[in-house]
Amino acid sequence: MKITQHSQRETRLHASQFELRAMADGAPESAQKIFGYAAKFNTRSENLGGESYQFYETIEPGAFDDVLNDDVRALFNHDNNLILARSKNGEGTLKIGVDNVGLFYEFEAPDTQAGRDLVTSIKRGDVDQSSFSFQVDQNGQRWEETKDGDGPTIVNRTITKVKRLFDVSPVTSPAYPDATVALRSLEEFRKTSEPKPDEKHSLSHWQRRLSLIEKPA
Repeated sequence: MKITQHSQRETRLHASQFELRAMADGAPESAQKIFGYAAKFNTRSENLGGESYQFYETIEPGAFDDVLNDDVRALFNHDNNLILARSKNGEGTLKIGVDNVGLFYEFEAPDTQAGRDLVTSIKRGDVDQSSFSFQVDQNGQRWEETKDGDGPTIVNRTITKVKRLFDVSPVTSPAYPDATVALRSLEEFRKTSEPKPDEKHSLSHWQRRLSLIEKPA
């Protein structure tokens, strides 16, 4: 089923379990490599919706195969002023790739205030999550909606192909998952799946159902 693609980026967050890795011989003692996963395959996300209308995502292996040579930044807290590394056409200070776990990234922490702060925070356990920004390919997603009796409605979105990878970011605190762009695709899915008349609702309705209008502080 073809779903209309919207050009806005999406952002997702998950626990990353960073590793600090030793540098090659001859490197300064203070130099540290940071390794983490920006996304994990075949792992269902947290509920991006509410109690009565639940929304989950899963990323399939192969979803990132076409974006590994994109111009991708590693940022601290998604702040463009706090750049940690960069990969362009597969080269640069940021290494990104895929394995059987998911999309990983690795870089040498720069000798900047942001880089030093990040290393210290990882050592202390204060930073243990990653966030990444992406855009889904036009036909790169599948939708499934189920409801069991009086239980919650459950929507599962499977991402099969990412069109663009913008950045990977270690973050200090959980950002509220931004599912607004995904909701637009969900609206298209519902239109093409021929719902009953009383099931047709506007995007703002689904935003309210998924608690995305009143975001927590």
